Amino acid sequence: MPNKFIASRYSEQVQELLSQMTLEQKIGQMTQADRMTCTPAEVKHFHLGSVLSAAGSCPENNQPADWVRMNEEFWRASIEQTDEHLPIPILYGLDAIHGNNNVRGATIFPHNIGLGATRDLNLLRQVVDVSKKEILATGVDWVFAPNLGVARDYHWGRCYESFSEDPELVSDYADVIVTEYHKNLVTDGIVTCIKHWVGDGGTRYGLDQGDTNLSEEDLERLHIKPYHSALNAGAMTVMASFSSWNGDKCHAHHYLITQVLKQRMGFEGFVISDMQGIDYLADDFYQAVEKGVNAGIDMFMVPDNWKLFIEHLQSHVDMGTVSVERIDNAVSRILSVKFACGLFEKKCPAERRHSSSSTFGSAENRDVARNAVRKSLVLLKNDTNLLPLKREARVFVAGKNANNIGRQCGGFTLSWQGVSGNDPIEGGSSIWEGIHQYCPDSQLSETEHGTEADPAIHDVAIVVIGERPYAEGQGDVRDGVASINESGSLVQGQVNIVEAAGSSLELCHLHPEDIETIQNISNKGIPVVTILISGRPLVINPELALSDAFVAAWLPGSEGKGVAEVLFGDYDFAGSLSFSWPKHTHPTVNIGDQPYEPLFPYGYGLRYLDSERYKPKRKA
Repeated sequence: MPNKFIASRYSEQVQELLSQMTLEQKIGQMTQADRMTCTPAEVKHFHLGSVLSAAGSCPENNQPADWVRMNEEFWRASIEQTDEHLPIPILYGLDAIHGNNNVRGATIFPHNIGLGATRDLNLLRQVVDVSKKEILATGVDWVFAPNLGVARDYHWGRCYESFSEDPELVSDYADVIVTEYHKNLVTDGIVTCIKHWVGDGGTRYGLDQGDTNLSEEDLERLHIKPYHSALNAGAMTVMASFSSWNGDKCHAHHYLITQVLKQRMGFEGFVISDMQGIDYLADDFYQAVEKGVNAGIDMFMVPDNWKLFIEHLQSHVDMGTVSVERIDNAVSRILSVKFACGLFEKKCPAERRHSSSSTFGSAENRDVARNAVRKSLVLLKNDTNLLPLKREARVFVAGKNANNIGRQCGGFTLSWQGVSGNDPIEGGSSIWEGIHQYCPDSQLSETEHGTEADPAIHDVAIVVIGERPYAEGQGDVRDGVASINESGSLVQGQVNIVEAAGSSLELCHLHPEDIETIQNISNKGIPVVTILISGRPLVINPELALSDAFVAAWLPGSEGKGVAEVLFGDYDFAGSLSFSWPKHTHPTVNIGDQPYEPLFPYGYGLRYLDSERYKPKRKA
């Protein structure tokens, strides 16, 4: 495979550098701290290999220029040469999973579940190109993306990070994303980190950090398959999963990390742990360090306790519980990636041509995001061809998500759990703002609940409902403690359980205010167009029955105007379900199930052109 990362191409440079390194310098290269827990001086003193920004960890005023200044300081510290320190550039990493979502004013794209509904690989290339440029504008070299989890249960709080329940589609996307990020890697590219190895989308009951109980054949067929595609495209780093496979923690899984990924699949890059991921391998952190290193993890994301990690790993080498050969292998892999991506050749962040680029968050970039919004929308229902709406229609807009860009964006936007409101998101538009541009006389409900709706003055209502932002386990939907106890009893190690988002996938139970809003309007005889903002398919049977038209808008990001452009017929609907839509909260439903009984099948999506009377004004 011509694009696959081959470490041997850099073996001479790696061995020459490795031969000069002390054990302290090698262990430093295996260590990643957060910008909030280390200083540039400590990067140099401890020879750190990487620094990251966790979600919400940002410098000063959180503008691109602030990021460049910060990266410049860390970079210069890492390459300063003294008798005690070798000049090895750091890799600075961050979670930019739907645009450069940590930074104020960034272009925020639909989350992966929305991009999966587009089925448009050319659009995906454009999305990656814009994301890459906005990451480069901050002086960053490494992104913890794409997420290759194949979500098989909508109770999982990370469902929106998955492109599809179908591993074939995820594989196609993996190829495109890695290839585009790595294009012109040394001068204009970003190193990707594919995650999370492996099977996190298949946990029992959709429990985040839970147990995936599958045969190895099914693990390969459903969850490993996209990794082949990404590795063949040139992926150089892989992040381990918090989840377990048949009870054994992936962070401590020598068979999966070393034998399957590195040996059988021929992966020659490096494996990084997830955020404090080794903490849960044992009650004693000292033992956890040994388990993670000997399983085959090469770099450790340990922002809370990185100094203790260094101390413990030094002790393990001294005691012989971790071999020098394992350390050398890990560091060789890390250095190979650094040579391959041109870190040793690059200018310092402040002198790079993309740094602090004026195109960051530009209208041109937002045009790409708005196109992604348009193509991600899935029309589930359109009785009497209510859509598209006429501009002269008297439109009433209600619902808690109608005028809230933060909720459109979802989790991993400026902070880990996301934000609410319009003020935190600089640039872009809410769905209401987009509608108001088309219909200046449209009315927004002052209470959100639609009580002002009046058939004498309103021809149609648009009700924007759905979920509030969440991320990871805090987005789980759990209907009792039995599932937690059952899964936890099977796992060898600790299970980190946090408070969930709710107890049912039924929207009327999860967010009863939404059906109340629809009823307030529909009971007055006003036709209702319902727009669902969500990170997953939800059970919507009563809301669907009360609506004349129903649109799954996913988490569309900062460009809400894209929704209005389709509602008013400038563009046709183009999205198709990349997840089967459930009738019930249990059991789960995925293509290939027997029996297969979804409310709407995989690939479903209505079009205006299904109605002969309609001709779109613009091509979708």
